[in-house]
Amino acid sequence: MSHASISQSISIVHPISLSHGKNTEVWDTAGKRYIDFVGGIGVLNLGHCHPGVVAAIREQATRLTHYAFNAAPHTPYIELMQRLTAFVPVHYPVSGMLTNSGAEAAENALKIVRGATGRSAVIAFDGAFHGRTLATLNLNGKVAPYKQKVGVLPGPVYHLPYPSADNGVTCAEALKAMDRLFSVEIDVNDVACFIIEPVQGEAGFLALDIEFAQALRRFCDAHNILLIIDEIQSGFGRTGQRFAFSRLGIEPDLLLLGKSIAGGVPLGAVVGRKALMDNLPKGGLGGTYSGNPIACAAALAILEAMTDEHLHTWGAHQEAAIVSRYEAWRSQQLSPYLGRLTGVGAMRGIELVNADGTPASRQLTQLLGLARDAGLLLMPSGKSRHIVRLLAPLTIEPAVLEEGLDILQACLAQLD
Repeated sequence: MSHASISQSISIVHPISLSHGKNTEVWDTAGKRYIDFVGGIGVLNLGHCHPGVVAAIREQATRLTHYAFNAAPHTPYIELMQRLTAFVPVHYPVSGMLTNSGAEAAENALKIVRGATGRSAVIAFDGAFHGRTLATLNLNGKVAPYKQKVGVLPGPVYHLPYPSADNGVTCAEALKAMDRLFSVEIDVNDVACFIIEPVQGEAGFLALDIEFAQALRRFCDAHNILLIIDEIQSGFGRTGQRFAFSRLGIEPDLLLLGKSIAGGVPLGAVVGRKALMDNLPKGGLGGTYSGNPIACAAALAILEAMTDEHLHTWGAHQEAAIVSRYEAWRSQQLSPYLGRLTGVGAMRGIELVNADGTPASRQLTQLLGLARDAGLLLMPSGKSRHIVRLLAPLTIEPAVLEEGLDILQACLAQLD
Protein backbone atom coordinates (compact mmCIF):
# COMPACT_ATOMS: atom_id res chain seq x y z
CA MET A 1 0.00 0.00 0.00
CA SER A 2 1.47 3.35 -1.08
CA HIS A 3 0.22 6.88 -0.55
CA ALA A 4 2.12 9.51 -2.57
CA SER A 5 1.39 12.23 -0.04
CA ILE A 6 2.98 10.27 2.84
CA SER A 7 6.73 9.84 3.33
CA GLN A 8 7.91 6.49 2.04
CA SER A 9 10.40 6.38 4.93
CA ILE A 10 7.51 5.35 7.18
CA SER A 11 7.39 1.56 7.34
CA ILE A 12 3.96 -0.09 7.36
CA VAL A 13 3.48 -3.48 9.02
CA HIS A 14 -0.07 -4.14 7.81
CA PRO A 15 -1.12 -2.80 4.36
CA ILE A 16 -4.73 -2.08 5.32
CA SER A 17 -6.67 1.09 6.18
CA LEU A 18 -8.56 1.01 9.45
CA SER A 19 -11.93 2.64 9.85
CA HIS A 20 -13.03 2.11 13.46
CA GLY A 21 -12.56 -0.05 16.53
CA LYS A 22 -14.11 -1.17 19.80
CA ASN A 23 -12.11 -2.64 22.66
CA THR A 24 -10.07 -5.42 20.97
CA GLU A 25 -11.68 -5.39 17.54
CA VAL A 26 -11.01 -3.12 14.56
CA TRP A 27 -12.52 -2.90 11.10
CA ASP A 28 -10.89 -1.80 7.87
CA THR A 29 -12.43 0.41 5.20
CA ALA A 30 -13.63 -2.69 3.34
CA GLY A 31 -15.58 -3.78 6.42
CA LYS A 32 -13.32 -6.66 7.39
CA ARG A 33 -13.05 -7.35 11.14
CA TYR A 34 -9.75 -8.01 12.90
CA ILE A 35 -8.83 -9.00 16.44
CA ASP A 36 -6.17 -6.51 17.50
CA PHE A 37 -3.14 -7.99 19.26
CA VAL A 38 -1.12 -4.85 18.41
CA GLY A 39 -3.05 -2.31 20.46
CA GLY A 40 -1.44 0.66 18.77
CA ILE A 41 1.93 -0.84 19.84
CA GLY A 42 1.07 -0.85 23.52
CA VAL A 43 -1.02 2.32 23.56
CA LEU A 44 -4.43 0.73 24.09
CA ASN A 45 -4.16 -1.25 27.31
CA LEU A 46 -7.83 -0.37 27.92
CA GLY A 47 -8.86 -0.98 24.32
CA HIS A 48 -10.20 1.06 21.45
CA CYS A 49 -12.71 3.76 22.38
CA HIS A 50 -12.96 2.92 26.08
CA PRO A 51 -16.30 4.41 27.18
CA GLY A 52 -14.80 6.32 30.10
CA VAL A 53 -12.09 7.82 27.91
CA VAL A 54 -14.52 8.76 25.14
CA ALA A 55 -16.86 10.43 27.63
CA ALA A 56 -14.00 12.37 29.21
CA ILE A 57 -12.77 13.57 25.81
CA ARG A 58 -16.25 14.70 24.78
CA GLU A 59 -16.87 16.55 28.02
CA GLN A 60 -13.49 18.26 28.00
CA ALA A 61 -13.89 19.28 24.35
CA THR A 62 -16.93 21.35 25.32
CA ARG A 63 -14.99 23.18 28.06
CA LEU A 64 -11.40 23.85 26.93
CA THR A 65 -9.62 22.23 23.98
CA HIS A 66 -6.22 23.79 24.58
CA TYR A 67 -4.14 26.12 26.66
CA ALA A 68 -0.37 26.17 27.01
CA PHE A 69 0.18 25.33 30.67
CA ASN A 70 3.26 27.53 30.92
CA ALA A 71 1.16 30.50 29.76
CA ALA A 72 -1.74 29.87 32.14
CA PRO A 73 -2.33 26.70 34.19
CA HIS A 74 -5.51 24.71 33.63
CA THR A 75 -7.28 22.30 35.95
CA PRO A 76 -6.97 19.07 33.88
CA TYR A 77 -3.14 19.33 34.01
CA ILE A 78 -3.15 20.05 37.75
CA GLU A 79 -5.61 17.27 38.55
CA LEU A 80 -3.77 14.74 36.39
CA MET A 81 -0.38 15.45 37.97
CA GLN A 82 -1.89 15.06 41.43
CA ARG A 83 -3.39 11.70 40.47
CA LEU A 84 -0.38 10.55 38.46
CA THR A 85 2.22 11.24 41.13
CA ALA A 86 0.05 9.39 43.65
CA PHE A 87 -0.25 6.48 41.19
CA VAL A 88 3.53 5.94 41.00
CA PRO A 89 4.45 3.42 43.75
CA VAL A 90 7.59 4.92 45.28
CA HIS A 91 8.41 6.01 48.83
CA TYR A 92 9.75 9.50 48.06
CA PRO A 93 8.01 12.81 47.18
CA VAL A 94 7.25 12.90 43.45
CA SER A 95 6.67 15.69 40.97
CA GLY A 96 6.75 15.77 37.21
CA MET A 97 5.88 17.33 33.89
CA LEU A 98 3.70 16.29 30.98
CA THR A 99 4.99 15.90 27.43
CA ASN A 100 3.56 15.10 24.02
CA SER A 101 5.15 11.65 23.71
CA GLY A 102 7.43 9.09 25.28
CA ALA A 103 10.40 10.24 23.22
CA GLU A 104 9.86 13.80 24.42
CA ALA A 105 9.75 12.49 27.98
CA ALA A 106 13.14 10.85 27.43
CA GLU A 107 14.58 14.06 25.96
CA ASN A 108 13.43 16.08 28.96
CA ALA A 109 14.80 13.48 31.35
CA LEU A 110 18.23 13.91 29.77
CA LYS A 111 18.02 17.66 30.38
CA ILE A 112 16.96 17.08 33.97
CA VAL A 113 19.84 14.72 34.78
CA ARG A 114 22.39 17.01 33.15
CA GLY A 115 21.12 19.90 35.23
CA ALA A 116 21.16 17.86 38.43
CA THR A 117 24.54 16.17 38.03
CA GLY A 118 26.61 18.51 35.88
CA ARG A 119 27.54 15.42 33.85
CA SER A 120 26.50 14.40 30.34
CA ALA A 121 27.41 10.74 29.72
CA VAL A 122 24.58 8.22 29.55
CA ILE A 123 24.70 4.43 29.81
CA ALA A 124 22.00 2.59 27.88
CA PHE A 125 21.58 -1.07 26.90
CA ASP A 126 21.77 -3.30 23.85
CA GLY A 127 18.33 -3.82 22.33
CA ALA A 128 16.91 -0.69 23.94
CA PHE A 129 14.33 1.56 22.29
CA HIS A 130 13.69 5.01 23.71
CA GLY A 131 12.41 6.97 20.72
CA ARG A 132 13.05 8.38 17.26
CA THR A 133 14.18 11.92 18.08
CA LEU A 134 17.83 12.79 17.56
CA ALA A 135 18.97 12.37 21.17
CA THR A 136 16.89 9.26 21.83
CA LEU A 137 18.25 7.60 18.67
CA ASN A 138 21.64 7.38 20.33
CA LEU A 139 20.09 5.70 23.38
CA ASN A 140 18.61 2.95 21.20
CA GLY A 141 20.56 -0.29 21.26
CA LYS A 142 20.05 -0.98 17.56
CA VAL A 143 21.38 0.72 14.43
CA ALA A 144 19.03 -0.37 11.61
CA PRO A 145 16.86 1.37 10.70
CA TYR A 146 16.85 4.06 13.35
CA LYS A 147 20.43 5.38 13.21
CA GLN A 148 21.13 4.89 9.52
CA LYS A 149 21.99 7.96 7.41
CA VAL A 150 21.51 10.49 10.23
CA GLY A 151 25.17 11.18 11.02
CA VAL A 152 26.70 12.03 14.37
CA LEU A 153 24.22 11.77 17.26
CA PRO A 154 24.12 13.65 20.58
CA GLY A 155 26.14 11.98 23.29
CA PRO A 156 28.20 10.69 24.86
CA VAL A 157 26.23 7.43 25.10
CA TYR A 158 27.61 3.97 25.92
CA HIS A 159 25.82 0.62 25.75
CA LEU A 160 25.96 -2.49 27.92
CA PRO A 161 24.51 -5.98 27.38
CA TYR A 162 20.93 -6.29 28.64
CA PRO A 163 20.75 -9.25 31.05
CA SER A 164 17.60 -11.34 30.81
CA ALA A 165 16.58 -14.97 30.97
CA ASP A 166 14.85 -14.26 27.66
CA ASN A 167 18.06 -13.54 25.75
CA GLY A 168 20.55 -15.71 27.64
CA VAL A 169 22.67 -12.81 28.96
CA THR A 170 23.40 -13.38 32.64
CA CYS A 171 23.72 -10.87 35.45
CA ALA A 172 27.40 -11.81 35.83
CA GLU A 173 28.09 -11.16 32.15
CA ALA A 174 26.44 -7.75 32.27
CA LEU A 175 28.31 -6.77 35.43
CA LYS A 176 31.59 -7.87 33.86
CA ALA A 177 30.85 -5.70 30.83
CA MET A 178 30.06 -2.79 33.16
CA ASP A 179 33.38 -3.26 34.94
CA ARG A 180 35.18 -3.20 31.59
CA LEU A 181 33.29 -0.08 30.49
CA PHE A 182 34.46 1.89 33.50
CA SER A 183 37.97 0.49 33.27
CA VAL A 184 38.48 1.16 29.56
CA GLU A 185 35.90 3.53 28.05
CA ILE A 186 34.78 6.19 30.54
CA ASP A 187 35.40 7.48 34.05
CA VAL A 188 32.46 6.56 36.27
CA ASN A 189 32.48 10.11 37.66
CA ASP A 190 31.52 11.45 34.22
CA VAL A 191 28.29 9.44 34.03
CA ALA A 192 25.03 11.31 34.60
CA CYS A 193 22.63 8.38 34.40
CA PHE A 194 21.72 4.88 33.34
CA ILE A 195 18.52 4.47 31.33
CA ILE A 196 16.86 1.06 31.19
CA GLU A 197 13.57 -0.67 30.39
CA PRO A 198 12.36 -3.21 32.97
CA VAL A 199 10.94 -5.14 30.01
CA GLN A 200 12.41 -4.33 26.62
CA GLY A 201 9.68 -3.90 24.01
CA GLU A 202 11.38 -3.44 20.65
CA ALA A 203 13.87 -6.20 21.47
CA GLY A 204 11.12 -8.79 21.86
CA PHE A 205 9.72 -8.47 25.40
CA LEU A 206 12.86 -9.30 27.33
CA ALA A 207 12.39 -9.12 31.11
CA LEU A 208 15.27 -7.57 33.04
CA ASP A 209 17.21 -9.83 35.39
CA ILE A 210 16.14 -8.99 38.96
CA GLU A 211 19.59 -9.55 40.48
CA PHE A 212 21.13 -7.16 37.95
CA ALA A 213 18.43 -4.52 38.52
CA GLN A 214 19.20 -4.48 42.23
CA ALA A 215 22.97 -4.43 41.63
CA LEU A 216 22.51 -1.52 39.22
CA ARG A 217 20.48 0.42 41.78
CA ARG A 218 23.22 -0.09 44.38
CA PHE A 219 25.91 0.94 41.89
CA CYS A 220 24.07 4.13 40.99
CA ASP A 221 23.61 5.02 44.65
CA ALA A 222 27.30 4.40 45.39
CA HIS A 223 28.48 6.64 42.54
CA ASN A 224 25.83 9.38 42.61
CA ILE A 225 24.50 8.31 39.22
CA LEU A 226 20.81 8.71 38.45
CA LEU A 227 18.66 5.80 37.29
CA ILE A 228 16.03 6.47 34.63
CA ILE A 229 13.50 3.69 34.15
CA ASP A 230 11.61 3.75 30.86
CA GLU A 231 8.10 2.36 31.36
CA ILE A 232 6.65 3.89 28.21
CA GLN A 233 5.59 0.47 26.93
CA SER A 234 5.64 -1.68 30.08
CA GLY A 235 3.74 0.74 32.27
CA PHE A 236 0.07 1.24 33.09
CA GLY A 237 -0.73 -2.38 33.78
CA ARG A 238 0.96 -4.16 30.90
CA THR A 239 2.67 -6.64 33.23
CA GLY A 240 -0.31 -6.98 35.59
CA GLN A 241 0.72 -4.22 38.00
CA ARG A 242 0.95 -0.46 37.75
CA PHE A 243 4.59 -0.48 36.66
CA ALA A 244 7.05 -3.25 35.93
CA PHE A 245 9.83 -1.79 38.11
CA SER A 246 7.95 -2.96 41.20
CA ARG A 247 8.71 -6.61 40.39
CA LEU A 248 12.42 -5.78 40.44
CA GLY A 249 12.48 -4.52 44.02
CA ILE A 250 13.90 -1.13 43.03
CA GLU A 251 12.70 2.43 42.48
CA PRO A 252 13.76 4.84 39.75
CA ASP A 253 15.05 8.37 40.21
CA LEU A 254 13.13 9.36 37.09
CA LEU A 255 10.31 7.43 35.40
CA LEU A 256 9.38 7.83 31.74
CA LEU A 257 5.71 7.37 30.80
CA GLY A 258 3.69 7.39 27.61
CA LYS A 259 1.73 5.06 25.33
CA SER A 260 -1.24 3.79 27.42
CA ILE A 261 -1.24 6.84 29.70
CA ALA A 262 -4.14 8.47 27.83
CA GLY A 263 -5.90 5.76 25.84
CA GLY A 264 -4.54 6.85 22.46
CA VAL A 265 -4.50 10.62 22.89
CA PRO A 266 -0.88 11.88 22.54
CA LEU A 267 0.62 12.30 26.01
CA GLY A 268 3.75 11.40 27.92
CA ALA A 269 5.33 12.31 31.24
CA VAL A 270 8.53 12.47 33.25
CA VAL A 271 8.01 11.95 36.97
CA GLY A 272 10.51 11.41 39.73
CA ARG A 273 12.25 12.75 42.77
CA LYS A 274 10.97 16.25 43.41
CA ALA A 275 14.43 17.72 43.97
CA LEU A 276 15.49 16.47 40.53
CA MET A 277 12.38 17.69 38.76
CA ASP A 278 12.81 21.17 40.30
CA ASN A 279 16.52 21.63 39.59
CA LEU A 280 16.36 23.44 36.22
CA PRO A 281 15.72 27.21 36.08
CA LYS A 282 12.21 28.55 35.52
CA GLY A 283 11.33 27.99 31.87
CA GLY A 284 13.75 25.09 31.50
CA LEU A 285 10.84 22.69 31.08
CA GLY A 286 7.54 23.05 29.26
CA GLY A 287 6.00 22.99 25.80
CA THR A 288 3.14 24.40 23.78
CA TYR A 289 1.00 21.27 23.62
CA SER A 290 2.47 19.41 26.59
CA GLY A 291 -0.39 18.44 28.89
CA ASN A 292 -3.15 19.44 26.50
CA PRO A 293 -6.50 19.57 28.42
CA ILE A 294 -8.17 16.88 26.27
CA ALA A 295 -5.21 14.53 26.70
CA CYS A 296 -5.23 15.17 30.45
CA ALA A 297 -8.95 14.41 30.65
CA ALA A 298 -8.39 11.12 28.82
CA ALA A 299 -5.53 10.21 31.17
CA LEU A 300 -7.67 10.94 34.22
CA ALA A 301 -10.27 8.50 32.88
CA ILE A 302 -7.54 5.88 32.36
CA LEU A 303 -6.33 6.22 35.95
CA GLU A 304 -9.90 5.96 37.20
CA ALA A 305 -10.23 2.55 35.52
CA MET A 306 -6.78 1.25 36.48
CA THR A 307 -7.36 0.06 40.01
CA ASP A 308 -4.87 -2.46 41.38
CA GLU A 309 -7.64 -5.07 41.52
CA HIS A 310 -8.54 -4.55 37.87
CA LEU A 311 -4.91 -4.62 36.75
CA HIS A 312 -4.18 -7.82 38.63
CA THR A 313 -7.32 -9.55 37.34
CA TRP A 314 -6.85 -8.45 33.73
CA GLY A 315 -3.14 -9.24 33.70
CA ALA A 316 -3.46 -12.63 35.42
CA HIS A 317 -6.23 -13.75 33.07
CA GLN A 318 -4.37 -12.80 29.91
CA GLU A 319 -1.08 -14.22 31.16
CA ALA A 320 -2.72 -17.54 32.11
CA ALA A 321 -4.41 -17.86 28.71
CA ILE A 322 -1.22 -17.12 26.75
CA VAL A 323 1.06 -19.34 28.87
CA SER A 324 -1.43 -22.24 28.79
CA ARG A 325 -1.76 -22.08 25.01
CA TYR A 326 1.97 -21.75 24.47
CA GLU A 327 2.74 -24.75 26.67
CA ALA A 328 0.14 -26.81 24.79
CA TRP A 329 1.68 -25.79 21.45
CA ARG A 330 5.12 -26.82 22.65
CA SER A 331 3.91 -30.19 23.94
CA GLN A 332 2.01 -30.80 20.70
CA GLN A 333 5.03 -29.73 18.62
CA LEU A 334 2.68 -27.42 16.75
CA SER A 335 5.44 -25.86 14.64
CA PRO A 336 9.14 -26.60 14.18
CA TYR A 337 9.69 -22.84 14.31
CA LEU A 338 8.11 -22.28 17.73
CA GLY A 339 10.78 -20.91 20.07
CA ARG A 340 10.68 -19.39 23.53
CA LEU A 341 7.91 -17.46 25.22
CA THR A 342 9.41 -14.18 26.41
CA GLY A 343 8.35 -11.45 28.83
CA VAL A 344 6.25 -11.31 31.98
CA GLY A 345 2.60 -10.85 32.86
CA ALA A 346 0.48 -9.89 29.89
CA MET A 347 3.54 -8.50 28.08
CA ARG A 348 4.54 -11.58 26.10
CA GLY A 349 6.47 -12.43 22.96
CA ILE A 350 6.66 -15.64 20.95
CA GLU A 351 10.00 -16.33 19.32
CA LEU A 352 10.31 -18.05 15.94
CA VAL A 353 13.57 -19.90 15.32
CA ASN A 354 15.03 -22.34 12.81
CA ALA A 355 16.21 -25.83 13.71
CA ASP A 356 19.74 -24.50 14.28
CA GLY A 357 18.48 -21.82 16.67
CA THR A 358 18.88 -18.92 14.27
CA PRO A 359 16.05 -16.37 13.97
CA ALA A 360 13.23 -17.45 11.64
CA SER A 361 12.59 -13.97 10.26
CA ARG A 362 11.02 -15.21 7.01
CA GLN A 363 8.51 -17.32 8.90
CA LEU A 364 7.53 -14.37 11.08
CA THR A 365 6.78 -12.33 7.98
CA GLN A 366 4.72 -15.25 6.72
CA LEU A 367 2.90 -15.46 10.06
CA LEU A 368 1.97 -11.77 9.97
CA GLY A 369 0.33 -12.23 6.56
CA LEU A 370 -1.44 -15.47 7.41
CA ALA A 371 -2.84 -14.05 10.63
CA ARG A 372 -3.96 -10.82 8.96
CA ASP A 373 -5.80 -12.78 6.27
CA ALA A 374 -7.49 -14.80 9.03
CA GLY A 375 -8.50 -11.67 10.93
CA LEU A 376 -5.74 -11.20 13.52
CA LEU A 377 -3.27 -8.31 13.66
CA LEU A 378 0.18 -9.08 15.11
CA MET A 379 3.30 -6.96 15.67
CA PRO A 380 6.91 -8.06 15.02
CA SER A 381 9.86 -7.32 17.30
CA GLY A 382 13.37 -8.53 18.07
CA LYS A 383 16.72 -7.56 16.59
CA SER A 384 16.12 -9.95 13.70
CA ARG A 385 12.37 -9.26 13.50
CA HIS A 386 11.60 -12.80 14.63
CA ILE A 387 9.53 -12.33 17.80
CA VAL A 388 5.77 -11.72 17.81
CA ARG A 389 4.65 -9.11 20.32
CA LEU A 390 1.30 -9.87 21.99
CA LEU A 391 -0.29 -6.58 23.03
CA ALA A 392 -4.01 -7.26 23.18
CA PRO A 393 -5.87 -4.81 25.41
CA LEU A 394 -6.03 -5.89 29.04
CA THR A 395 -9.79 -5.49 28.77
CA ILE A 396 -10.14 -8.11 26.03
CA GLU A 397 -13.23 -10.27 26.35
CA PRO A 398 -12.29 -13.90 27.21
CA ALA A 399 -14.05 -15.28 24.13
CA VAL A 400 -12.24 -12.83 21.84
CA LEU A 401 -8.89 -13.69 23.43
CA GLU A 402 -9.51 -17.37 22.81
CA GLU A 403 -10.61 -16.64 19.23
CA GLY A 404 -7.41 -14.70 18.62
CA LEU A 405 -5.25 -17.45 20.09
CA ASP A 406 -7.12 -20.00 17.95
CA ILE A 407 -6.19 -17.99 14.84
CA LEU A 408 -2.58 -17.70 15.99
CA GLN A 409 -2.44 -21.45 16.61
CA ALA A 410 -3.80 -22.26 13.13
CA CYS A 411 -1.34 -19.86 11.48
CA LEU A 412 1.66 -21.20 13.41
CA ALA A 413 0.75 -24.67 12.20
CA GLN A 414 0.88 -23.46 8.57
CA LEU A 415 4.40 -22.05 8.64
CA ASP A 416 6.79 -23.59 6.14
